[in-house]
Amino acid sequence: MAQTELIAGLDIGSTAVRLVVGQRVGDGGFNIIAAVSVPAEGVNRGIVTSLDDATSCLSALKEKTERITGLPIESVWVGISGPHIITSTSRGVVAVGKANGEIEESDTERAIEAARAVATPPNYEILHVIPKSFTIDNQGGIKDPMGMSGVRLEVETTIIQGLSAQLKNVMRVVYRSGFHVSGVILSVLAAAESHATERQKELGVAVLNIGGATTSVAIFEEGDLLAAEVIPIGSEHVTADIAIGLRTSLDIADQVKLNYGTADTETVNRREDIDLSEFGGDEGETASRKYVAEIIEARMDEILEKVDGILKKIDRSGMLPAGVVLVGGGAKVTGLVELAKRRLRLPVTLGEPRASFMSAVDAVSDLSYASALGLVLWGEEETRSQSSGRFSGLLPGVSAGKIASQVKSWFSSLLP
Repeated sequence: MAQTELIAGLDIGSTAVRLVVGQRVGDGGFNIIAAVSVPAEGVNRGIVTSLDDATSCLSALKEKTERITGLPIESVWVGISGPHIITSTSRGVVAVGKANGEIEESDTERAIEAARAVATPPNYEILHVIPKSFTIDNQGGIKDPMGMSGVRLEVETTIIQGLSAQLKNVMRVVYRSGFHVSGVILSVLAAAESHATERQKELGVAVLNIGGATTSVAIFEEGDLLAAEVIPIGSEHVTADIAIGLRTSLDIADQVKLNYGTADTETVNRREDIDLSEFGGDEGETASRKYVAEIIEARMDEILEKVDGILKKIDRSGMLPAGVVLVGGGAKVTGLVELAKRRLRLPVTLGEPRASFMSAVDAVSDLSYASALGLVLWGEEETRSQSSGRFSGLLPGVSAGKIASQVKSWFSSLLP
């Protein structure tokens, strides 16, 4: 079996590091053959806090995955997240190259490169330059200008940037663990690739990825990315709130959250108590389930309020027909869907993986694996489109080759 048949997605989270591996099958289909996770070490809020701990963690994940698949995992698509991620808009303008005015692929690439040449903040790297729409000789709203005629080609783009030092630290850990990097993708875009349909992105949808220490948001309309932001609050903050509120340990608070937690206080009886001794608490120690629900609801309310603030900035508050898709481990909190419906005034659903692949691995339906699964699907689409010499249907202007060459240039000074 050729190594090139394997595509792996690596999602480096604050609570767990996950690796999903896919394999092409003979009839052109795609099969997920492994989904593995290990507890995260040396990483917090998408930022590497200890190179040695994070390298040991990824090395253990690599070894565990290779034991399951029986195959060497050499290259991975890496998901990047964290509060250091920023987005902005930019325009690029070029003159059409051919004398007859016909627009070619090279013209669109030059326009995107012109948009890329924006003044980036100090110490930031551009991760993605994503075209929203093109304008040909003042005629706007064009999605695909290929083959059209004109003199002046303009593109409006969304630019996603990350702090250079943080990106380099993540990449250094990945390389030290024995992986090569195929590409670097914003994690929430990968989650949207695996759990939001093209129709939802056309109508208008927000993908909300609730992780351990951060919550990522990506908002789409007419197939375009309107906004992407990372909020520095996640499900670990809920656990910490419960521990403080009940004056108990984080381990007991986490078990209470998982077994009795709900974000919908209206469904809980005020007289219902939780026996903390079943989770290792003192004999006879109890807690009000209503009180626990109020703690969870308050923190989830804070996250949803910040999400609504992002929607308000782009004038989409309560105005996305396809609503909100919830993914990530933190999305599994009971009652969150109903709470989000009330707070965001939108349809809200738990994400389901797109049916574009086969899998006997149950973990791919786990919302915690949304980003890692999306990275695999992204990588599969990119490599297939490159081998056939055409653009992928994901996000135009996001080139795997360009990202890979960027990564190599970042590391030319680091590698011996």
